[in-house]
Amino acid sequence: MKIALLSDIHSNVYALQATLDDIQTRSVDITVNLGDILYGPVAPRATYELLMQHSLVTIRGNQDRQIYESTAEDIRNNPTMAFILQDLGPEPLEWMRQLPFDQQLTEEVYLCHGTPTDDLIYLLEDVSDGYPKLRADSDIIELLKDNHSQVILCGHTHIPRMVMTTTQQLIVNPGSVGLPAYSDDEPVLHSMQNFAPHATYALIEKISGSWKIEHIKVPYDYQNAARDAGKRQRHDWVRYLTTGMV
Repeated sequence: MKIALLSDIHSNVYALQATLDDIQTRSVDITVNLGDILYGPVAPRATYELLMQHSLVTIRGNQDRQIYESTAEDIRNNPTMAFILQDLGPEPLEWMRQLPFDQQLTEEVYLCHGTPTDDLIYLLEDVSDGYPKLRADSDIIELLKDNHSQVILCGHTHIPRMVMTTTQQLIVNPGSVGLPAYSDDEPVLHSMQNFAPHATYALIEKISGSWKIEHIKVPYDYQNAARDAGKRQRHDWVRYLTTGMV
């Protein structure tokens, strides 16, 4: 079985199209989408419409939930959220509401966005110093709780990474299709950076009882995405999209 892993598209239809085109050349059996799909100042509705043309196994991320849970105050205080809701219309909101928090894809393979119990917590990265560093093995195992799946597929951090725990569980984060850098102030002020504008996804394939992992960087016309972000006065996103840096 060969599985393509997408995560953190963040409304970037241009990066998504390039990624899906690349996947079509690789004889993939299943494509999974690990959430944070439509939040962003690029093209939420167009991203949704493109996804509806493809058969993906999809779970929700924290920012998918934040879109459909947004309050009137959230919308007043966040022009990006106001744009997203106006651009999307009701149908994509209902689609996101119906997405599962996580999924046991096969007996071996489990999908989550953050951790198996919380979509806001990074499974592999500690950001207490303001930048991502790998958590201790014992901390990762603690965050897995009682999940004993052989393969854990997660997103949320935008940082491509593969870890094998001492419990012999393989954890793969494919990085971000649509947003190669960002800053956040939760749980502390920190930045995530990939230092290049490419769309990022991963392939995993079981061969002779072992899992082969590929992290793939796809070039695309990121200036189109940056142009759309600039129209919405998100100049921070323009830098993220064009440089992969904060």
